[in-house]
Amino acid sequence: MKIIKRNGSEVSFDLSKISNAIRAANKEVPFDERLTERQVVYASENVQDRCEAAGHTVTVEEIQDMVEDEIMALGRFEVARKYIIYRYVQSLKRQKNTTDDKILSLIECNNEDVKQENSNKNPTVNSVQRDYMAGEISKDLTMRMLLPDDVVQAHNEGIIHFHDADYFAQHMHNCDLVNLDDMLQNGTVISGTLIEKPHSFSTACNIATQIIAQVASNQYGGQSISLTHLAPFVEISRKKIRRQVINEMNELGIEPAMDKLNEIVEKRLREEIRRGVQTIQYQVVTLMTTNGQAPFVTVFMYLGEATDERTKRDLALIIEETLRQRYEGVKNESGVWITPAFPKLIYVLEPDNIDPDSPYYYLTQLAAKCTAKRMVPDYISEKKMRELKLSKGEKPGEGDCYTCMGCRSFLTPDRSGNGFDNIANAGNYEPNKPKYYGRFNQGVVTINLPDVALSSGGDMDRFWEIFDERLELCHKALRCRHERLKGTLSDAAPILWQYGALARLPKGAPIDPLLYGGYSTISLGYAGLYECCRFMTGHSHTDPEATPFALAVMQRMNDKCTEWKTAENIDYSLYGTPLESTTYKFAKCLQRRFGIIKDVTDHGYITNSYHVNVREPIDAFTKLKFESEFQQLSPGGAISYVEVPDMQDNLEAVMSVLRYIYDNIMYAELNTKSDYCQECGYDGEIRIVEEDGKLVWECPHCGNRDQSKLNVARRTCGYIGTQFWNQGRTEEIRDRVMHL
Repeated sequence: MKIIKRNGSEVSFDLSKISNAIRAANKEVPFDERLTERQVVYASENVQDRCEAAGHTVTVEEIQDMVEDEIMALGRFEVARKYIIYRYVQSLKRQKNTTDDKILSLIECNNEDVKQENSNKNPTVNSVQRDYMAGEISKDLTMRMLLPDDVVQAHNEGIIHFHDADYFAQHMHNCDLVNLDDMLQNGTVISGTLIEKPHSFSTACNIATQIIAQVASNQYGGQSISLTHLAPFVEISRKKIRRQVINEMNELGIEPAMDKLNEIVEKRLREEIRRGVQTIQYQVVTLMTTNGQAPFVTVFMYLGEATDERTKRDLALIIEETLRQRYEGVKNESGVWITPAFPKLIYVLEPDNIDPDSPYYYLTQLAAKCTAKRMVPDYISEKKMRELKLSKGEKPGEGDCYTCMGCRSFLTPDRSGNGFDNIANAGNYEPNKPKYYGRFNQGVVTINLPDVALSSGGDMDRFWEIFDERLELCHKALRCRHERLKGTLSDAAPILWQYGALARLPKGAPIDPLLYGGYSTISLGYAGLYECCRFMTGHSHTDPEATPFALAVMQRMNDKCTEWKTAENIDYSLYGTPLESTTYKFAKCLQRRFGIIKDVTDHGYITNSYHVNVREPIDAFTKLKFESEFQQLSPGGAISYVEVPDMQDNLEAVMSVLRYIYDNIMYAELNTKSDYCQECGYDGEIRIVEEDGKLVWECPHCGNRDQSKLNVARRTCGYIGTQFWNQGRTEEIRDRVMHL
């Protein structure tokens, strides 16, 4: 059995350390108030039993809490008091060097918490360690100096989660939709160099990857680009290639037939599209930003964005090539084709591609084939989104269809209805047209819903009272995020604020106008709706007896966002948090505060957002239909998934799911498996097994457990992760039931 020390490193459990600590406190009290040796052993072994039954790797702090409980249970309160005093004194000694210890443990790769915090960061790499070291300093400053004490305490206790504290000291925002169209059509500046409008598709792709890298280095969340913004450059390349072919023919004295000329041009054009798409795929995978990882980038594929039929046909060529290359994958260090984590792909299901007789149905078939093998693309239903995302003056069914900012965070519809009067000075502004590209999210704070329920003791009136108090605490924390961005000058990130990614503001101009009026959003996150309902009603939220309560919880959070927005002119929006490592943190905090409660705190994770619990048997179509109602109530961001086996030989079933998504839910994905063992060449599902109380990954063919020689890809929070996960998330992955 393992435990986690204060500096984050993981060591074997040592019963003698507990016994010795109790004996040390025992010696500090009069003889007649001491524990007997038998009681010391009894208390120590009880602590050991509780650690083994905890369901997760316990921390030193948790063990010390257990020791106090056991001493007091034996009625030796003076011994307990001495133990508490000793603990307090040691805590004071540690305060001055906690951050130092954490940084040193990072450098030596001993910090288990941080090592598995982000499934797309390799903690042994210098650049990642440098980012983590800076993050520890930022967190220390944030918690000691920049946030109110009650927010810090609530964050530490797992009552709320103040996301990305490791970047809060800087004036950085979360995620955005890059206005790639403006940057390519009207030029941009990268590292002091003017980049003019490209003269070919391949050059446009190369510039796009440089923009992606620059944007990723100046924010901490995901970003999205649209292939539609690259499509106009296909025609530029077509004309360029046509001139080249005609010149070559003239030099040879050949008068080519028109159909042959067109054939040669289109063949060369296809090759240029292949190279351009390959540039995006390989550069995104191999680029390393200043935070030590590949850019968290999403590529949007939406035929309906094209402004004319020719551009739509060219966009279809790009989408087709993107899907083909992702289906192929990328080669690992052994030369084996594997599933890359990035870029994330989103494919829009729309009238032009959803029916067998629609002109681009072949693209949807290719997308299904790619999903079955590589887990992407994910799918947005234009039909459902246009029912839900309504800019000013729009009616259901006539709304807007646009991509999320990364994995699931959605902008609110354009409530100005006119592109916010172009307060960002975008070069591609169109009056009276809703605006999405160039907008962003200010940050996230998440409420732990199971903690609200457990704190109420099951009393419904008390639940709503505590809920409102916690929501106001989240509001206070969100205001901190907003205030931290206020006053930020455009000079802080020129690629974002001066050169078109988000705005074209003058040098020295504050970004404040972009923080109000709905141009940007700020997100109230939530987690654990299932566990909250389970405790308060005794049922899963899928049970008709509990569903009304679950919907009421969602509505209360939406109402609060509306209340704050009305009062402050800031677009607060409810966001289904994609907990990655925090699902484990929340679970541990709940266990520490409330003990083990069946189906509520008895696992090393809590359920993401409104999702059906991963252990609950339910079929794919019922799950999607049920969650669609909750997705509507999570306008700031939401995605639903279905867990499926290897579907490569059953693409008809995949297509049936896609058709169901189009008709029933706005945004969904299929989770399959895509693994490889470098030791023996096994390319099936790498399994999770338990060893000495710890979950580890193992090749079922050769038994290899060396993570450095296993390629495992799992979707964990909207993005695909490939660098493994903490114990709580690993347990959640293991527990997932199949939905198809």
